[in-house]
Amino acid sequence: MGKKPIVVLLVGLTLAFVRLSEAQQQTKVTKIGWLGIGSASSVSRYEEFRRALGELGYVEGKNITFEYRSADNARPAPFAG
Repeated sequence: MGKKPIVVLLVGLTLAFVRLSEAQQQTKVTKIGWLGIGSASSVSRYEEFRRALGELGYVEGKNITFEYRSADNARPAPFAG
C-alpha cells in the first residue's frame, strides 16, 4: 500500500470525526429567573415578558426556560410560545 491511499484514508477519517462532533453539539438554552413580590401584578408582568420573548422567536424548552418564584407561591400559566 502506497502513501496516497493512507493519506486519503486518514483525511476521510478526520472529516468523519469532525462531522460527528458537530452533530453532537447542542444548542444553548437560556434560563431566565423571575422573582415576584406580589401575585397578581407580578404574574401579569411575567406573562407579558414571556409573550414578548415568544414574539422574538424564543420557544420554551427549545431555546429558553423560565424559573418563576414568588413570595406567595403563585404560579403563572404554562408558556404557550
